[in-house]
Amino acid sequence: MSSSSYPPSYSPPTSSMAVVSLVAGILGLSLFPFIGSIVAVITGNMAKNEIRDSRGALGGEGLAKAGVILGWIGVILGVLGICGAILAILIPFLFVVLGLAAQGSSAIPLVWLSIA
Repeated sequence: MSSSSYPPSYSPPTSSMAVVSLVAGILGLSLFPFIGSIVAVITGNMAKNEIRDSRGALGGEGLAKAGVILGWIGVILGVLGICGAILAILIPFLFVVLGLAAQGSSAIPLVWLSIA
């Protein structure tokens, strides 16, 4: 049996911006909630442009895409969290302003009345 010699496969080096994007995306969902997500989106798009402009000399497009996706998930969760915090502060304030939070009254019967 003869062994034919194939040339070694070549994989282009990974873009460092793609790695930064992925790491920032992961950190944006865990340790640095909003800042890490924004960094992931920005560096991920920069890495995708860098990879596209290199014409095959750089790899890591999947890492950059994953970083951008994780970054946008973190941004959306951050915005939803901010909206939830605003509502958690605003709703009790509205009850006080409208006089629904007077002593001895409760908002629960109002909810029951609106359902019935």
